[in-house]
Amino acid sequence: MTDEAKTSEPQATPGVSVTGPDDGEVIVLGTTRMRVLEDGSHTGHRLGMTESVLAPYTPGPPQHRHALHDEGFYIVSGTVRFTVGNEDYDASAGTLVMVPPGTPHTFTNPTGQPAVMLSTFTPALYVQYFRDLQSLAADGRPLTPRAGIQVMSRYATEPATDFA
Repeated sequence: MTDEAKTSEPQATPGVSVTGPDDGEVIVLGTTRMRVLEDGSHTGHRLGMTESVLAPYTPGPPQHRHALHDEGFYIVSGTVRFTVGNEDYDASAGTLVMVPPGTPHTFTNPTGQPAVMLSTFTPALYVQYFRDLQSLAADGRPLTPRAGIQVMSRYATEPATDFA
C-alpha cells in the first residue's frame, strides 16, 4: 500500500472535488450560518449544496416558490419546521424534504436548540442568491423580507402570496 493510500484524508483526483470539514465559503445571514459545499462550479451548475446551522428560534424566509429548481433539505440535527402551503411538517434528524419547482414553502427553527441541515439546489443557480443577500447585509442594508423578495426575483423565485 502506498503512503498516499494509507492517509485518512480523501485524495482528490482530476475532476473530483473534495470539500473538507473546515473548507467552503461561509455566508452568515442573520442567525443562520451557511457553508457552501458546492456552488455548481464542479458540477456544470447542475447541483449546488450548502450546510446551514440555524440558531434557536431562527425565522425563515417568506413562503416562496422556485420556478426553475428543485430544493432538497436533509436534517442532520435538531428540528426544522417546514411550511408547505397551509401544512406544517416538523422534520427531525434523518429526515429528507424535497421541494419541486412551483411548490410554496418556507422553513424555521422553532426550538430552543440549533438545527443543522444540508440543502441541495438543482440546478445550482440559487447559491448566488445567498451570496447576494450577504452582500446586502455587508453594504449595511437590513435583511428585511422585502429585500429578500427583491433578490429572490433574480433567481426565478417569487413569494407565495396566496399563503402569506
